[in-house]
Amino acid sequence: MNRLSAALAGAAIAMLATAAQAQTRWVMATPYAEQNYHTRNVRSFLGEVEQATQGRLAIQAHHNGSLLPLPQIKRGVQTGQVQLGEVLLSIHGNEDPFFEADSIPFLADTWEATAALTQATEPFIRARLERQGLTLLSLVPWPSQGFYTRTPLTALAELRGTRFRAYNTLTTRFAELLGAQPVTVQVPDIPQAFATNLVNVLFTAAQTGVDTSAWDFSRHFLDVGGMRAKNAIFANSRALAALEPAVRSALIAAAKQAEARGTEMARAAESEATERLRSHGMTVASAPAEMQTQLREIGAKQTQEWLARAGQDGGQMLERYRALVSR
Repeated sequence: MNRLSAALAGAAIAMLATAAQAQTRWVMATPYAEQNYHTRNVRSFLGEVEQATQGRLAIQAHHNGSLLPLPQIKRGVQTGQVQLGEVLLSIHGNEDPFFEADSIPFLADTWEATAALTQATEPFIRARLERQGLTLLSLVPWPSQGFYTRTPLTALAELRGTRFRAYNTLTTRFAELLGAQPVTVQVPDIPQAFATNLVNVLFTAAQTGVDTSAWDFSRHFLDVGGMRAKNAIFANSRALAALEPAVRSALIAAAKQAEARGTEMARAAESEATERLRSHGMTVASAPAEMQTQLREIGAKQTQEWLARAGQDGGQMLERYRALVSR
């Protein structure tokens, strides 16, 4: 009996030790639909984490804002309601101008310039998130932007007086400079907003048009480039620090892989999503040269306005960005 008791006790201790080591469970909130490449990238990322940690860290993701809507995800991670979150970082530009630097119209309107802007802004973004109890894990861009309208858009003057969907402080200001009325609408609500005429102009990526079945409420997509805003994935810093070092390292490494993969997916989505719009009968066109010139002038004005809010750090970032672009 003593040997049996000892054996059973040993087995119980071993099982408890294994269980304690094996199962750390996290929850992640993301805002986009299942077919969106950001969501597909997140699913790959979480699978790689579980595989690399041999199941010691399992992360359950809730997509399409099903757990927390986009504006609440960042706060949810800060408070520990969830351990991981993905957001369009620029929606928090009212907290800090560095969160929206990638959404300044026409500041970085090529893929090369987008990469340089990421390199220039990342240290500032990371430091600001750390002060809020968050650890930045990856930044993944969106494709270029364009206007969705029911009728062809041939001049910017045609946007005056329209109800223009906005989603951050910069697109709100962009609408104002175009003479439009900005209306804040989150992605899942776009179809209903168009159906009820709450908005009649949309400025966003072709991918968002696919996600929201834009062909049901608009007929034209005018691609203007403009900017490639980024999604950020971040973790609750306390939860991250509590992980075993090997598990934490595996998570961070998988996040960097997701950043590289997501960027390639974004580049592919730029053409794939526009083709999807065409396949559903939408007209896809590029903006005329005169319109592009006018848009760049608006972008230059918004750059100066951003710099006035961003202060000395903003000036340093822009100097670094311009030096990287000129190489």
